[in-house]
Amino acid sequence: MTISAKTNGSASSTGPEQPPPAYTITVKDDSQDKLLADIPNVHAKPLWKQMSVLVPPRPKPKAIAHKWEYKAVRPHLVRAGQLVSEHEAERRVLMLINPEMDSPYTTDTLYAGLQLVLPGETAPAHRHTAFAVRFIVEGNGGFTAVHGERIKMTRGDFILTPYWCWHDHGNDGVADPMIWLDGLDLPQYQHFPVHFAQHYSEPRYPAEDSPVSPILFPWVDMHKALKEAKGDHAIVRYTSKHPGKEGQEVSNRLGAQCERINSGTATEVRQETASSVYHVIDGTGKSVIGEKTIEWVKGDTFTVPSWEPYKHIADEETYLFRFDDKPMLQLLGFYRSAEEDFFNAV
Repeated sequence: MTISAKTNGSASSTGPEQPPPAYTITVKDDSQDKLLADIPNVHAKPLWKQMSVLVPPRPKPKAIAHKWEYKAVRPHLVRAGQLVSEHEAERRVLMLINPEMDSPYTTDTLYAGLQLVLPGETAPAHRHTAFAVRFIVEGNGGFTAVHGERIKMTRGDFILTPYWCWHDHGNDGVADPMIWLDGLDLPQYQHFPVHFAQHYSEPRYPAEDSPVSPILFPWVDMHKALKEAKGDHAIVRYTSKHPGKEGQEVSNRLGAQCERINSGTATEVRQETASSVYHVIDGTGKSVIGEKTIEWVKGDTFTVPSWEPYKHIADEETYLFRFDDKPMLQLLGFYRSAEEDFFNAV
């Protein structure tokens, strides 16, 4: 292989300026096949062979729309409570893993799991880089203690666990288990390897009862807001309660909302780059997500991947909870919906 220079002639003092030499590589019997065989030897790859994959005409998430039936998952979670002690587990959780992916992926950007705490148990105190949200699915005797605030849990409550805050969970009840849906931004740390946890020296971090807290969003308040909202499909977004941040998303990583859908109502079709995890608080119905139809009942959890068009259809008055990655995508300038011009949002 040799390098040679070709020119288009000598420059003239009176003629037009000539272009610079065009350098060429001379290889005997060269071909594209030889080029493609030689490129890996210098630890490079041709973009033109992967252009449609790396720069696709539409988002291509790996995650698919999928449903976890509560009646199918719950018995295994209860079995775990009987077979795996609180000390062995630290956090007794069944991760909800997308069929097309592995842990920690529920969607490409979101992690979800169902956590169980039995009466008298304590999930020991720790803190971590990840941001977490909790939606209480079952039980009324539990609590979470977050950085000194001890917050009682009631079905339907939404609770934040900000990053790097000491937190532990417990169940002061005598009969009923506490089960809630965990939502975290864990998938991000597969790309940014900066996630870690620290354990507190005692099982519980010192905390005092806090019936009113900026990280607690009681179901009674959300239910009232949804009832008072107009229309057959109402959406109420959770917003920050911290002074100076009222009206903003609850975090710059994860966001959440609840929806009321009246009986017989089909919602408008939505399509957005955000992915989401939905949980059925009450009601029955179905969601059409892309080409897939998912039927759901109370307690079920299902995913809506990025850019899949979707709508919900309620068979009876229905309440849905959703958490999503919309705040993070907006912060990075990645969020887009089919109803808006992406370039106008830059």
